[in-house]
Amino acid sequence: MIYLDYVSTTPLNQEVNHMYQSLLNDYFANADSLYSLGLKTSALMEKSRELTAQMLKVLPEEIIFTSGASESNSTAIKGCAFQYQNRGKHIITTAVEHSSVYQSCIQLRDVFGFEVDFISVNQNGEFNLKELEEKIRDDTILVTLMYVNNEVGMIFPIQKVYQIIQKKNPKVKLHVDMVQALGKLPIDLSYVDLASFSAHKIYGLKGSGVLYKKASTSLVPLINGGQQEQQLRGGTSNTATHTMFAKTLRLALENLDQNYRYVTSLNQYVRNQLDQIPDIVINTPTQNVSPYILNFSCVGYKPEVILHALEMHECYVSTKSTCASHKNDVSRTLQMMGIDEKIAKSAIRISFSHQTTQEEIDEFLFYLKQVLKTIKKQR
Repeated sequence: MIYLDYVSTTPLNQEVNHMYQSLLNDYFANADSLYSLGLKTSALMEKSRELTAQMLKVLPEEIIFTSGASESNSTAIKGCAFQYQNRGKHIITTAVEHSSVYQSCIQLRDVFGFEVDFISVNQNGEFNLKELEEKIRDDTILVTLMYVNNEVGMIFPIQKVYQIIQKKNPKVKLHVDMVQALGKLPIDLSYVDLASFSAHKIYGLKGSGVLYKKASTSLVPLINGGQQEQQLRGGTSNTATHTMFAKTLRLALENLDQNYRYVTSLNQYVRNQLDQIPDIVINTPTQNVSPYILNFSCVGYKPEVILHALEMHECYVSTKSTCASHKNDVSRTLQMMGIDEKIAKSAIRISFSHQTTQEEIDEFLFYLKQVLKTIKKQR
């Protein structure tokens, strides 16, 4: 099997799996129970919170366990909007966000009467900092954006965004979706008020995430009814899953620089090879991008046909963000970058891991060339 869709999800680390199975069997008690088994279960979860905080260089009380990045994003954006709406109802985001951020902002606008500005990107996917500065107002309460774009791989300048906010309106909260950065790029939470993370993108469990919430930031809870997670997420804690986050994160951070260099070399090799194939256009820019993601188009071909043809060789790629994979429209990210519709409609995304081998890459390239020749004959 040649798996090139690590942006969508990752295989479960076997160390994590073995420990998780043990926790399920031995520590099944409700973490809020007052008897010894409940207290032991709670202690394990709180140790995970403490270790997670240490690795992210924040306070344990600033770590909120969630079911994943989509919940973390929704909690951060809506919880912040409702909490600070007395200051204003203006939110700023970008035009190329993950659907969980984009749709949260759309809902706040259409259902709850907030005003939302979407900052543009240029043809290289670069975030328009001047436009951001011009859009920040006295009634702006939140800026929410991603660190790494999940479709094309652009890296947004979070520190510069923070500096602009401090200059224009220091009361504005900054939320960053850091899902595609964790375990791949250095993380510095000193510049943000809220940040979202997911375990299944770093070889951990699905249904496991974290929301970083700076101690000075308050949120209105979206799930009421319990004391869990500082009363921000009512309901019985998924203790085994939350307990595994710290181990998952520790393993993901090991050899980060070495893995980055290795993946960068793979990415460059694939770029060079794709440049030699007729009808292929690379959509991912060459600067300020994550090497873990590469988006390209086989112009004139239906990407779904290529995807399924590669699947026949047990080679797995993606056509766009998995959260929007069942929609037939053009990728919003490529559209906002101003990429020609004919090219955008033919987009394919591959994503790498430190586990990806050179042999797998060569096989993928061989099958891709064969598939393109076969499809071309059938057209």
